[in-house]
Parts: sequence; C-alpha cells; structure tokens
Amino acid sequence: MEQIVSAILTVLIGVAGCVVYFWGTNWLLDRFLSTNQSMPGEVVTRRDYLRSQVRPWLFLAPALVFLTVYLIYPVFETARLSLFDAQGINFVGFSNYLWAFRDSTFLQSVFNNVIWLLIVPAAATAFGLIIAVLADKLWWGNIAKSLIFMPMAISFVGASVIWKFIYDYRGPGQEQIGLLNAIITGLGLPPQAWITIPFWNSIFLMIILIWIQTGFAMVILSAALRGIPEETLEAARIDGANDFQIFYGIMIPQIWGTIVVVWTTITITVLKVFDIVLAMTNGQWDTQVLANLMFDWMFRGSDFGRGSTIAVIIMLAVTPIMIWNIRRANAEEGTR
Repeated sequence: MEQIVSAILTVLIGVAGCVVYFWGTNWLLDRFLSTNQSMPGEVVTRRDYLRSQVRPWLFLAPALVFLTVYLIYPVFETARLSLFDAQGINFVGFSNYLWAFRDSTFLQSVFNNVIWLLIVPAAATAFGLIIAVLADKLWWGNIAKSLIFMPMAISFVGASVIWKFIYDYRGPGQEQIGLLNAIITGLGLPPQAWITIPFWNSIFLMIILIWIQTGFAMVILSAALRGIPEETLEAARIDGANDFQIFYGIMIPQIWGTIVVVWTTITITVLKVFDIVLAMTNGQWDTQVLANLMFDWMFRGSDFGRGSTIAVIIMLAVTPIMIWNIRRANAEEGTR
C-alpha cells in the first residue's frame, strides 16, 4: 500500500512539475518579451520573432537536459573509463581492449551473441510473418493474435521464470515438474538438465526471446499486410496465382521495408539481451553474452575499466544498426 501511494504521489508531483514548468516559462517569456501599442513597430516585430524562436526551446529544454545527463554524458564517461584501470584512476591506453580480444570468456560471449543475432531476429520475424498471414484467414485470427501478443506484456525476467518451469530438472528418481522432462520421462527416457547442455542451452534461452518478440513482429507485419491493395491480390488470383505465389511474389516484396525494420529492431534488442541469461543461467555453462559479461566485470568484479570496455564494444556493435534503421525509416517517410 505504501508503495502504491508513493507511486501515485510521484506521478502527481511529476505532472504538477511539468505543468508549473511550462506555464511558468511561458509566463516569463511573455512577460520579458511583451509588446504594447506604444512600442515602435520594429521592436514589436523583433520581440514577436524572439518569442517564436525561444518558445520551442522551452518545451525541448527538459528533454535535452535529461538526454545530456542520462545518455550523452554516460557515453563519454564510459569511453573514458575504458582507457583507465579497474579503479578508473590510472591511464592504461588500449590495454583493456587488448585484454578483451585475448580473453576466452569474452570471445565465448561474442560467439554466443553472434549465434543469438543469427537465430533470434530471423526466427521471430519469420514466425511473426507466418502468423500474421495465417491469422488473417481465420475467423478466430484476432483471438490468436491477442494470445501471441501477450508475452510482449511480460518482462524478460517474468518470461524467464515461466520458462524455468518448462526446462526445470529434478534428479533421477524424483518427480519432474518441468514440462519438457515430464514429456521425456513419460516417453520412458531419462530426464535432462536442459539449460546445462552447452550450445543447446543457448538455443533454449533464445526460444524465450523468440516467444516474446514474435508478437511484436506479428503486429507490425500484420498492419503492413493490410496495407497491400486488395486489387493487387485479386488480380493475381484472377491470373491463376496460388497462395504461395501470392505470398512470395506479392506480399513479401510489398512489405519488404517493414520486414527489414522489424528484423533490425529485434536485432538491436538481441544485442542488449541480458535479463534472460541472468535469470536462467547467470552466464554459466557457456551461455555468457556480452551484456552479462559487462555486468559481471562492472558490478561484481568492480573493474570499471574492463566493464566500460565491454560496454563500448556493445555500443559500437549497436550503433551502425541503429543509424541504418533510422536512415531507412526517414527514407520511407520521405517517400510517402
């Protein structure tokens, strides 16, 4: 109850602060750059021009301040710390970067991230597209879409807890409560500790993210599919095209731009994957990824130099995809 009251108070204070800020700054602007009939015409024109120029910045100022404090400054500080030792005191140059590319755990994390990048975006986008196409053909398609979209409302940690019950393992002779092992033992096979099996355990973790992101891909691609002119599809059917030919020859080319945007968005999410690995394996059994490795060095190992180095490498990996995604989105906006 105390937390709910605290949350409500925080929201109310935040909203009130915004109202006071925007009302107060506008009042001050109008007061200091006010005009009246006794002023010369050029003064009135100049003040009107200044008000129109300053007013948008009053609205942007809070966002710019927060952006600087919580995004721009941390980027430069992280880059600086990556060139210093564990305590961030002594300059060590690029030693942390040399360490990273010689460290077996770091290389294992890079390999795991590459596998995640190859499998998760492609699988989530493909499943989302297939479901979007098939659901439109069913009378209960909207119900199916709602069910498939639901995991998007669950946090990564919450989803991990759910899937823990699917992968759960109990020793031989004990009752298996995990769904997979219940099926395996029901078939007369021995139970398996699924998330401890190297390589395959990473696949099992990826399934969780695919389960979550498929709903996102489905919703976006379903909206794109509805944008295809019905006349185009009808013309193809009249010409004798079957469903597969329509799907590969008309639908995919028509929504290709949206498919790429969905794929890149999920790719960015995959590069930052952290919660699922931490909650399921804590990086054990060769499931470590870069974000978890950064967390380990930064907050468990208290080595700000190496932790920042890994953070910079993640940022360098994400940035080109984000730039490309933004430029493509802007290009599509320009063609509309």
